[in-house]
Amino acid sequence: QVQLVESGGGSVQAGGSLRLSCTASGVTSSNSCMGWFRQAPGKERERVAALNRGGGFTAYADSVRGRFTISQDNAKNIAYLQMNSLTPEDTAMYYCAATSYYSRYLVPPLQRTDYRYWGQGTQVTVSA
Repeated sequence: QVQLVESGGGSVQAGGSLRLSCTASGVTSSNSCMGWFRQAPGKERERVAALNRGGGFTAYADSVRGRFTISQDNAKNIAYLQMNSLTPEDTAMYYCAATSYYSRYLVPPLQRTDYRYWGQGTQVTVSA
């Protein structure tokens, strides 16, 4: 059974940083991808970043590229999202997602529909 648990959310002022963590169980690291998505009130869930855990490839939404970094600790089965230079527009519930049986040689997907497993989310609030 796959389980994803997010942590690290909170409140921060604009320009600040946060690091989100997603602890995964039941997903093999060598052939899976993990992604971060976010959803602000009244808006659709949108892509943020993704990581191919086997090949190490990453992908980012244009809105966060250069500010956010996705990484992993394979030994602990944790994916991280380091968020720097936060703005109020980054305020949202952040969700971790995972998919399995994904080739290690491909760029990870950034479509919601490509992910089968989801966490419960962690809130990020950025004040001006």
